[in-house]
Amino acid sequence: MMFTRRRLLPILLLLLTVSGILIAAAALYIRSAPGVPVLNYHQVEDKDGNPLTLHPEQFAAQMDYLAAEGYTTITIDEMLDAAEHGAPLPEKPVVITFDDGYDDNYTNAYPILKEHGFKATIFLIYDFTDTYPGYLTWAQIEEMKESGLIRFESHTMTHANLAQLTSIDELRHEIADSHDLLSEKLGYDMQYIAYPGGRVNKEIECITRAAGYRGGFTVHCGRSTPEDGIYQMDRIPIFGANMHTLTRFKLRLALAPLIEPLEDLRLSLRAHGLTGIADWMPIP
Repeated sequence: MMFTRRRLLPILLLLLTVSGILIAAAALYIRSAPGVPVLNYHQVEDKDGNPLTLHPEQFAAQMDYLAAEGYTTITIDEMLDAAEHGAPLPEKPVVITFDDGYDDNYTNAYPILKEHGFKATIFLIYDFTDTYPGYLTWAQIEEMKESGLIRFESHTMTHANLAQLTSIDELRHEIADSHDLLSEKLGYDMQYIAYPGGRVNKEIECITRAAGYRGGFTVHCGRSTPEDGIYQMDRIPIFGANMHTLTRFKLRLALAPLIEPLEDLRLSLRAHGLTGIADWMPIP
């Protein structure tokens, strides 16, 4: 049956109405969704093709955007104090984190953060620090620490896949020893750990708690909601090879509550062998 213009009009109006309702519902859900965006970076340098790398000009544009939009950087302690004790937060809080402790965090990211007066946390791999080329030195760490802007926490001893370690002693070495050695080196107790690759389970969580950490972070995409579990807190990964457009950053920052269930669905599809469908999903 052919549709005349007269018959198409109510169909189009219905589609527009449904679309408007869905958009309004999504906007309401995002506004009411709990949690604080915790951004997860790694390297900031001029390198192409590395999925962990952000170019300095891209990082600068993202920090400029946060400043222009009225975001206030807070510490992880401030985020947990708000969740656990009702401490006040600024209207648009954001936490900035870096994993691994690359030296470009000092040479490239730190000057940009300092320009805006932004706070950040860098998770260090103890055995890599001041040991291998491309990683921070203790002198660089001390300078950043003295600025009052940068906090350092644990990313384990060797960046091992914790979920694949079968020995309790190995797990304690990675988690507890990094806590104690970094605390001694930096002059304050380590409060947080970022699990390498985000891999964590109940046993790892138990050892983390016993080691004296206040909380732990994965790389599961979503706003951080300490109320749902302080030892498996979400972050918003900001990496993906050459996909670091400012538009993509804005979408991930704004739509994290919607991206989270989509990421879960994609992981489930891959776990069931439906990789093609998972890769097709248009997630920013």
